[in-house]
Amino acid sequence: METIIARKVKDSLQDLLREASLKAKKNGQLAFDGLPEISLEIPKEKAHGSFASNLAMILSKAAKKPPREIAQILIDNFESNPYLAEVQIAGPGFINFYLSERWLGDVLASILEQKENFGNNSDLEGKKIQLEFVSANPVGPMNVVNARAAALGDTLSRLFKACGAVAQKEYYVNDYGVQVQTLGRSIDVRYRELLGEKVEFPEDGYQGDYIYDIARQLIADQGDSYLRLSEEKRVELFRDLGYQQILASQKQDLQNYGVDYDCWFSERSLHEAGKVDQVLGFLEQQGLTFESEAAVWLRTSDFGDDKDRVLRTSDGRTTYFTADIAYHLNKFERGFDLVINIWGPDHHGYIPRMKAAVESLGIERDRLEVLIAQQINLIKDGKPFKMSKRRGEFITMADLLEEVGNDAARWFFLMRSPESHLDFDMDLARSQSNENPVFYVQYAYARICSIFRQATAEQQVVQYDESIMTYWDEEEKGLIEKTSRFPDLLSEAANRREPHRLTGYLLELATLFHSYYNKRRFISEDLGLTKSRLAIAKGLGYVLERGLKLLGVSAPERM
Repeated sequence: METIIARKVKDSLQDLLREASLKAKKNGQLAFDGLPEISLEIPKEKAHGSFASNLAMILSKAAKKPPREIAQILIDNFESNPYLAEVQIAGPGFINFYLSERWLGDVLASILEQKENFGNNSDLEGKKIQLEFVSANPVGPMNVVNARAAALGDTLSRLFKACGAVAQKEYYVNDYGVQVQTLGRSIDVRYRELLGEKVEFPEDGYQGDYIYDIARQLIADQGDSYLRLSEEKRVELFRDLGYQQILASQKQDLQNYGVDYDCWFSERSLHEAGKVDQVLGFLEQQGLTFESEAAVWLRTSDFGDDKDRVLRTSDGRTTYFTADIAYHLNKFERGFDLVINIWGPDHHGYIPRMKAAVESLGIERDRLEVLIAQQINLIKDGKPFKMSKRRGEFITMADLLEEVGNDAARWFFLMRSPESHLDFDMDLARSQSNENPVFYVQYAYARICSIFRQATAEQQVVQYDESIMTYWDEEEKGLIEKTSRFPDLLSEAANRREPHRLTGYLLELATLFHSYYNKRRFISEDLGLTKSRLAIAKGLGYVLERGLKLLGVSAPERM
């Protein structure tokens, strides 16, 4: 049996169209220079078949014939196909394919055989992809945009692997520069303040309560002994102790969220290994830099950026941009074919300069992709939940997960495209009702599990055999046909970087199943009917469970 029968059928129909076109050209029935890419779409209405092609309309201009006439010529040149029941010409010249029950039978047999591996494909086989996401500065708790980026990056990694790629998840630790120095000064001021000293808080300091928490812990551990150090030494010490404590907390929050990274990469390590100065020297040697106002600039405007960018300031310091260039060079030196960064909404303008920098290194700019995880509006009690990062009064990622749970958080973050702004209804996410999409999908899987708890040991052993097809009605055929779309759906979600396609698909599949469940008895005295319905339920269960797990959402057996 073909490992992915659902996809092989689509491939075979494309081959059918291709071979018929070439045969008609050879016979002198059609004239065209080159055959265009042959695509198959799923019609919106079931009456229009399982697949439809607009090839006849595309060939019409070159062949100088009406599309419907071309469609008939193609059909007349079709070879036989064991899965094809009927072909019709529709509208201006669409070719609609109606597939046989044998196809549906083989789809279900394929699911029952492959189980949790159903949907796997080789679209990205041989590709080595790095995903770098979240990478929040270790100067405070992670926020809800970080949570959205984490769900997106982790799910894309799972989808890439399902499509045959080697995918690595990486977190870039910004442990160097102004922000960690500011953290050290902020902790120092709170430390001294808690010890009774009157001291003015820096205007650019971090004001959240977590700074007090770190300072209190320092006092609990060492009392006022740090006051014996010079302010410079104390700030440096507090900087390192503070960011390490915050980073440990961030790691724990991410692990609690079900996100485990393959690599935690330190920005400081680039500076200590001289990689930042090395990349600056390389760019200078290539003649891509110039000096102006005592600073060193990169000619990023030569590579599509709107203006040139500073690499080294007039006081001799390298910029964040220079370190980012060194970091991206390091990524490609590690052998990744494709590097994907997921950034927050305030980084959109940074994309052109980073792509320009990659190209200046002699690397194809398309090997770097940047996705933006857009802003989130939290809704609570029907009203916007206000956040103010300046005052430190913002809801953290940990707060949100405690409120709504991992499953709801991940689902809600993934049910819209990443570049879309998202209204996150916290009350809906917490509810256990059919209005809550993640609950609704999980409940479909739990219902399937409950069916098998009621079955006898003999009934629970589900094996496909062709005789069960005689029991199928149109609704059951529609359910199996919906599962056949799963492998292509995974491919589209991965290749288009759109996990929301998967949440939408699972919601549609769950809706079909709930309707089916409410009308049927799955276990009856008719053994053949029982075997048929249990086989369908088992197949649907595998697809629902696999889909949920790819999203990082649990598939509970009881609810």
